Amino acid sequence: MIVERSMHEQWLSNAYLVGDADGGKGVLIDAGAPPEPLLEAIERHGLEVRHLLLTHHHHDHVSEIPAFCERLGVEVLAHPLEAKLLDGVDRTLEPGETLEVGGLRIEAIHTPGHTAGMLSLLVDGSDVFTGDTLFKGSVGGVRAPGSTGFADIRRSIMDVLMKLPPQTRVHPGHTDPTTIGEEWERNAFVRVWRGLDPESSERCRVAGEEATLVLLAPDYDGGHKAWVRWDDGRDDIVPGSIVERG
Repeated sequence: MIVERSMHEQWLSNAYLVGDADGGKGVLIDAGAPPEPLLEAIERHGLEVRHLLLTHHHHDHVSEIPAFCERLGVEVLAHPLEAKLLDGVDRTLEPGETLEVGGLRIEAIHTPGHTAGMLSLLVDGSDVFTGDTLFKGSVGGVRAPGSTGFADIRRSIMDVLMKLPPQTRVHPGHTDPTTIGEEWERNAFVRVWRGLDPESSERCRVAGEEATLVLLAPDYDGGHKAWVRWDDGRDDIVPGSIVERG
């Protein structure tokens, strides 16, 4: 399998080219990074690319859709809930649907939390493209537009993605690749959810509201992601930058 990546210099968002073999067929996954590296890779590998698959609707993952459509005439596919929030989606990609493109078998897995219609895309059972659900060492926040909350993202990670074989390669929506096995052992959120590490009881303030800082962990951008528990018992995952400690 061919996997090529382009990453936006500021947003750190990834767009991917996935191909079956040189001279074969491929797909694009997300479109928020510079298109030129992927267009060059398509030519270099001699791939026929007719599909652009979207994990979700946020701008940093869709901004270059027009460029890919203009250059390649791709068909754009997204979850029905995400498609409603975007212009230019040609057809929907239903959870559980499988696309066969050349030698590629692509399964659409619904992993809500960061957005309602977030899709993770499992390719040939060996590589999963997780959008903004799971990152190397971190997880997606649940305060972005269209998010569905803490319970959903925890379930998407622990009950869906972590059930994949440990050797499954993870290609996230931002920055570096990882594996399911690595995140099972090292991801701070996963470790607390597994009961391996304790929850913190440290008090904090988040945007002026009192809360408990359950976990503060490194995020993909060099900052931090925080799991907080509001005083009414609700859990939330927020940027560490809005957490006031002490």
